[in-house]
Amino acid sequence: MRMRATAAAVTGALALSAFLVPAAAQAEDSRQSLADAARSAQPAPTTRAAVAAQLPITFSGVKVNGGKPIVVGTTNIVTVPVTYTLTHDGSVDIYASDFVTDVELFRGDLATADKFLYGDVMASCTAQSATVASCKGQLDVYPQLELDNVDAGSWKAVATALDYNGQDPSDPDNVDWSQVDYAQKDLGTAAKLQRNSRLTVNAGPEPVTKGKKITVTGDLTRANWDTNTYTGYTSQPVKVQFRKKGTSTYTTVKTAYSSSTSRKISTTVTASVDGYWRLSFAGTSTTDPFTTAGDYVDVR
Repeated sequence: MRMRATAAAVTGALALSAFLVPAAAQAEDSRQSLADAARSAQPAPTTRAAVAAQLPITFSGVKVNGGKPIVVGTTNIVTVPVTYTLTHDGSVDIYASDFVTDVELFRGDLATADKFLYGDVMASCTAQSATVASCKGQLDVYPQLELDNVDAGSWKAVATALDYNGQDPSDPDNVDWSQVDYAQKDLGTAAKLQRNSRLTVNAGPEPVTKGKKITVTGDLTRANWDTNTYTGYTSQPVKVQFRKKGTSTYTTVKTAYSSSTSRKISTTVTASVDGYWRLSFAGTSTTDPFTTAGDYVDVR
């Protein structure tokens, strides 16, 4: 079992806790959310507000997954990079063992957020000058432990830095939180989380007589984080595309729709020359796009 000390959300005060990251075989509830861990393990933020000091640190240039959506399926842990710039006045040693910094994702209002996405290890920083450092971290998304379908969409980011002033960050149960200085910034919307989609295609019958109809069928599914399975994505437009044998470009022939009650797609088209038929789903704000490989049909 790995332990990571991490910064949780606060408003005008410090909050910090440790959370446990389970090995693959461990129980689902062995991994705690940041907010739950902080609220259960630490004193109320108001008791620290009068004694915890604000660090002379600012954050900028935060980029999660290179600005691309984070696409998550139902089983595999998804790890994406996080980069940002940390600027300080030199009065705090940001490379010391008692200093930590990181960027995490949350939804809603920072003061009341109850779900966070974070990495299994803290960010590390490299000096660019005496007062500027470039920092690299990661997010590790556990779909079976952390996500529900309502979590698809936009997420905000919060950057935090903590100076333990000689205390051990890896031993939060024995930290005097009144001696821990902090800096934190709500960075606003910073990432989009999408449910992974899958799409299949089959065109037939084949061979087929020139000028006759063929049927193009497929299944459109996406990750269901409520059930940890792939289920049908209903009533979605899907482009039916064709590429003539010997060419490299697909052309959209028509738009079909997945069934209103299932994952099924079925439509007929006229076959005139040998070539490849495929289906292409453009994606939505909550689901990533998917384009199948081409299915060859011999026309005689």
